[in-house]
Amino acid sequence: MQYLGVLRGAGDLKCEDEILARADYDFEGFLTKPGGVTGGGELRMPPEALRLVFGRVDLHLLTDDGRRLRLRFSEKQLPPASSSAHVDVTGDLPTPSEWRH
Repeated sequence: MQYLGVLRGAGDLKCEDEILARADYDFEGFLTKPGGVTGGGELRMPPEALRLVFGRVDLHLLTDDGRRLRLRFSEKQLPPASSSAHVDVTGDLPTPSEWRH
C-alpha cells in the first residue's frame, strides 16, 4: 500500500436519503493494488449523535464538496461520551493525484 495523503472537511451523515447528523472528518488515503484507493480515519460529531449511528452499516457521508463516501465503523465499542470514532472509507474517494500531502 502507498500513502496518498489526507482528506479533511465536513458533511452530512446519511442513511439512504435521510440526513442523520453533521460530521467533521479527517481521513488518510492509500493506493491499493491494482490501482484502487481506500481510506480510513476519524469521524467527529456530537456524542449523542455518534451514539445513535455507531455500528450501523448503511451509512454514507455526503461531503460539502459533493463526494459520497461509504463508511464502516472499525471499532467494536464506542467509549462513553466519545465525540469521535474510527471509520473505514470507500466510495467516491479522490484519485491518487488529488490527495493533500
